[in-house]
Amino acid sequence: MARNITPKGQDYSQWYLDIIKVAELADYAPVRGCMVIRPTGYSVWEEIQQKFDMAFKETGHVNAYFPVLIPNSFLEKEAEHVEGFSPECAVVTHAGGEKLEEPLVVRPTSETVIGHMYSKWVQSWRDLPLLINQWANVMRWEKRPRLFLRTSEFLWQEGHTAHATKQEAIEETEKMLEVYRRIMTEELALPVIPGIKSEGERFPGAEETYTTETMMSDTKALQAGTSHFLGQNFSKAFDIQFQNKDEQMEFAWTTSWGVSTRLIGAVIMTHSDDDGLILPPRIAPKKVAILPISKDESRAEEVLLPKARELGDRIESIIGLHHVDVDRQFHMRPGDRFFYHLQKGVPLRLELGEKEFEKGTVRAVRRDTGEKLDLSWEGLETAVSELLETIQRDMLEKARAFREQNTYSASSLDELKQIVETKGGFVRAYFGGTKEDEKAIKESTGATVRCFPLEDQDKTGRCFYTGKEGCRLAILAKSY
Repeated sequence: MARNITPKGQDYSQWYLDIIKVAELADYAPVRGCMVIRPTGYSVWEEIQQKFDMAFKETGHVNAYFPVLIPNSFLEKEAEHVEGFSPECAVVTHAGGEKLEEPLVVRPTSETVIGHMYSKWVQSWRDLPLLINQWANVMRWEKRPRLFLRTSEFLWQEGHTAHATKQEAIEETEKMLEVYRRIMTEELALPVIPGIKSEGERFPGAEETYTTETMMSDTKALQAGTSHFLGQNFSKAFDIQFQNKDEQMEFAWTTSWGVSTRLIGAVIMTHSDDDGLILPPRIAPKKVAILPISKDESRAEEVLLPKARELGDRIESIIGLHHVDVDRQFHMRPGDRFFYHLQKGVPLRLELGEKEFEKGTVRAVRRDTGEKLDLSWEGLETAVSELLETIQRDMLEKARAFREQNTYSASSLDELKQIVETKGGFVRAYFGGTKEDEKAIKESTGATVRCFPLEDQDKTGRCFYTGKEGCRLAILAKSY
């Protein structure tokens, strides 16, 4: 049935691209490394965006917008930051037919320009905390682009906050990490692992980077979102000072945090199969497709279609407007109509044929498992709502079980290398090495330190690489 889709076991990268193509999620743009997000893909992004945006507002954050062009001198004010982003920057040198006095960088991230604005807005401790988020596009020139996962331009949100104390800023960083974990787990059915990044994987200019790491269906890791404790680095670079309660001047403590359209790639690679896209119901733009089916097209139009619309309206009264697609593609064979919705990842298909019409039922088909059930018209909206929640829960548990089945332990470099080369997956090992050690491990095995899991932060042991005692437990893996 999987027309136009390369089996994932044959060529995983091509399978991923084929899923995007047949589900009409995105396409390549004329500029290398950039993508066009098609209506179906953008509607998925809107669903994801709404979940996060509501959570941000519930935690006291407000949305704003900052310019896409940043003076080059801004990036140079924070040495580690500019070193980290310089290779990825796109720079504007001419505008209006003239050479600019100062080059402008197309934002790779907005810590610098927001730091500049915060220095104007923050004068007193009464101005803090400052809790602002923006939904925007950024540009990071990718050498090896891949749709959704790594593109030169992508959509994201970036939160930027300023606080009066170090502890308050750390609490903000951890709070937003938990928001990410909750939304990713509950809404996207991604069983992410919250943790702290190693020194070698830390965000440029941050004192600490918190991360959510998740496993794709090829057992590689994907960084799903990050939350950074920036300390006073950017405050000092951009002079974000305030008068405290004792009338003394202090530098503010800042944070930043972000997730992007990469999450769509994570959903694809976690849940989809060789037949096409599979979407968790809570982020599926169309959660239910109702298909009136009859060999007599006029009867399908005049009798079955009105009933399908009635049932659809009832279902939407519970699951929300615009989430039900009543299929009118009567020119297509039933099998082709089934496959159309299957490839696009619609979580639940309801078939209303002549037999079902006579019995007052619909045939329900789950996208995730293919299981078929007969549901009565009576109480259909409740039954469908409950079934969608079951699908959501089952998808999360399946992904979590897959991660656990592909998680191993190592106590030496040779053991790590053997696991990575023969099994893949996540490798749990104690680690206490330097950035240089991390680089050597990557060169030797292809794996990187993904994070030190928060749930294991009290565990210590002997470093698998240096032999030092008292080291934290880490997760290592090959990654995207």
